[in-house]
Amino acid sequence: MRSRQTGKFDTGDAPARSHGSTVTFMQTLRRVGVILTWFAGLAFVLAAANKNDPYLIALRGSGNVVLTVTSLAAFAVLIRRGYWSRRRTAGKLLVLMWCLPSLAMLGAHVSFEVRKKNVMQTDAALARSLGKHFVVGYSSFDEVATLAEKGLIAGIYITKHNDKDKTAETLKAEIAVLQDKRRAAGLPPLSVAADQEGGIVSHLSPPLTKLPVLSILANLPPDIRAEKAKEFGRIHGEELAALGVTLNFAPVLDLRAEVKRNQFDFNTLIGYRAISSDPATVSEIARAYIRGLDASGVGATVKHFPGLGRVRTDTHHFSAHLDTPVEELEASDWRPFREVLVASTRN
Repeated sequence: MRSRQTGKFDTGDAPARSHGSTVTFMQTLRRVGVILTWFAGLAFVLAAANKNDPYLIALRGSGNVVLTVTSLAAFAVLIRRGYWSRRRTAGKLLVLMWCLPSLAMLGAHVSFEVRKKNVMQTDAALARSLGKHFVVGYSSFDEVATLAEKGLIAGIYITKHNDKDKTAETLKAEIAVLQDKRRAAGLPPLSVAADQEGGIVSHLSPPLTKLPVLSILANLPPDIRAEKAKEFGRIHGEELAALGVTLNFAPVLDLRAEVKRNQFDFNTLIGYRAISSDPATVSEIARAYIRGLDASGVGATVKHFPGLGRVRTDTHHFSAHLDTPVEELEASDWRPFREVLVASTRN
């Protein structure tokens, strides 16, 4: 009898405990959902505020639309669930936070359109005076054509953003149209720049040939590496010139410093792009590469800045401080820049 009563008591208590556990689990799940909603909202606000950051380039164009629509959808869901009418201050703040991404996007778009309108209305003489100082990247061919025709720019920068889903012939035709518009407007030809170093910075490959980074030549015998570097320059020069490109953002003259790479440097990456840690080797290879470019009429750009190889900060995003004595820089990091520039002026 006692056993039956005990069993009856246990049987009756199990559903109650199970129901309590379910309620606790659902409450925990809701709390976790609210916390994730806060974090997601903050992430959206930061993305909207920094949408022009290089890391967030995917947000441009259709990405902006996705971000705006998603934030408005989240705002609507929160309103429907009573976060504004039935919740306390924290709930209202959450709702307001999900308004911010779309408002930031709208504000940025309106501001851009106003500034664009003001630029397009610039006096012609003033536009041509200021425009000769600007080389711009672009996504809209029609907009950059207007800038070129009005003399508001002196050059364009071609990258993957422009050749996406295009053949080399299509890109070449676009550049030719821009140059025709310049001639018709009585303006000098546009400078057309590209960033085709080789290796990880080959922004027009494909459709152009992707060559290895120049540093692979550093350990070859001097006569062979100079000939190979000139050949690399010739290939780049011929292919770029065929498109209508007149200036290549290469070669890199920064020295490769013997320091551990900063794991948060996603852009500068001089350790991968520098030719060598030896100034003489860098000068020799760079001079030969430039001769190869020049044979096709494509100009070179010596970059980035003497001493940059010693800096571990990603200078696309942060300021960097270099405390190396000037005498040491003159004897090492400055040498390739000085020697290559002197050789260029002699030629």
